[in-house]
Amino acid sequence: MANFSTIFKCSFFTGLRAFSSISSSPSTDQNLVSVAVSILKYQSSRTRWSYIRSLLTSTTDGGSTGLTPSQFSEIILQLRNDPHLALRFFSFTVQHSLCSHSLSSYATIIHILSRSRLKRDAKRLIHSAIRKFPVPNSSSPPPIFETLIKTYRLCDSAPFVFDLLIKACIESKRIHQAIRIVRMLRTKNIYPRISTCNPLIELVSKSQGCFAGYELYKEIFWLDRENDKGLRGPDLNPDTFNVIMVGFYREGLVERVEEVWGEMARVDCVPNAYSFSILMASYCDNERIEDAVRIWQEMHDKRIRCDIVAYNTIIDGFCKIGEVGRAEEILREMELAGVESTCVTFEHLINGYCKAGDVDSAILLYNDMCRKGFRPENSTVDAIIALLCNNNKVSVGLEILSTALKKYNSFPAKRSYVFLIKGFCQEGNMEEAMKLQAEMVGKGYEPDEEIYEAFIDGHMKQGNEEMAHTLRMEMLRTQIPDGED
Repeated sequence: MANFSTIFKCSFFTGLRAFSSISSSPSTDQNLVSVAVSILKYQSSRTRWSYIRSLLTSTTDGGSTGLTPSQFSEIILQLRNDPHLALRFFSFTVQHSLCSHSLSSYATIIHILSRSRLKRDAKRLIHSAIRKFPVPNSSSPPPIFETLIKTYRLCDSAPFVFDLLIKACIESKRIHQAIRIVRMLRTKNIYPRISTCNPLIELVSKSQGCFAGYELYKEIFWLDRENDKGLRGPDLNPDTFNVIMVGFYREGLVERVEEVWGEMARVDCVPNAYSFSILMASYCDNERIEDAVRIWQEMHDKRIRCDIVAYNTIIDGFCKIGEVGRAEEILREMELAGVESTCVTFEHLINGYCKAGDVDSAILLYNDMCRKGFRPENSTVDAIIALLCNNNKVSVGLEILSTALKKYNSFPAKRSYVFLIKGFCQEGNMEEAMKLQAEMVGKGYEPDEEIYEAFIDGHMKQGNEEMAHTLRMEMLRTQIPDGED
């Protein structure tokens, strides 16, 4: 008895010969589609693609080869229950130039992938369609949008295919197109998912300002905010409000952050730990530490687990107003809660001790941070060096600078060099000061009046009046302005 493979091969070649003998007629397209679907569905993966290629490169009385976009769509629709095979077939036709794909054929494969939750592949093809079929007006939706709408029911698609399109626009920074798509979908009572809306609002806030982001939020989520008629569209979650609050926070608009916080309460949206952190940070930046402590206590009362962001926020708040002791108390609470310190935790505490003038505690924490493998920020290195130089520990400051340069590839501010040079000049160590001055110039920092004055004072203390006079004349000739950091 002949096996299935043999029978299939005979039927395939019989079908192929029959197809080749047919003149161009309405049934020709259907015959090609049927044979292609049979090969794709029933032939083994090892030989399937060679058969398909033979089929699609055959000619009929000198006719053209390959598939038309409509033929491809017909084939792919019959493979909708095997989306991986459909995608491989699409890729095969592209690789071997077997179909000049149109918006319609792109839309068909995108719908099939979307309905099967192959989101990454669907979005990749959306990106491809956007690039292949551009639109002259950057504010108009990409042409693939209208085609997806027209083919939606035929392909029995899933609504989030439009979410994938919006996300593709967001990822390629096509903000106006993404907004236009959202607005056009709303006219059809289609609302993007919250996970799609939030990144769009965030992108608008960053690129067009916090008020533009807020207006888009109102447009998407509110039916009639002025008359408080409630929400419309996707349900809100804390991340939505967080995006809006962060936008206002960046602009230092603490009152607007408070308004959004109140709005969240009015719609019974429970804030998460990050929501509390944003509000606390707004208070801390405005030195309203008691308000920040009140929010901190509210977190505990509502049994919301404080994460590292929340701990770092309140620690920073206490350090900014010089209450490093209370910040250390929060640190101990954090350690007891099993929350690991981060580089940011150390940065806040070190800067707090620098501000308080506690050089020993600052150095102790700095060394501990380095032992734990954290890379100090340039600003922290600068703060430590300034503190050491002000406390006559210039050599220790130089060690920290050298280590930061070699181990962490830091780029200290000019002020660090100025502090060290002035310190060595005051000690009379002019040789070390000259080395630092040369290194500073190598970093692109030109000497200013402050540097000249430091060297002049240093030489005067050593009794080298001639060198001091030479430097003073050089400073006057070059008319060095006051330096800037």
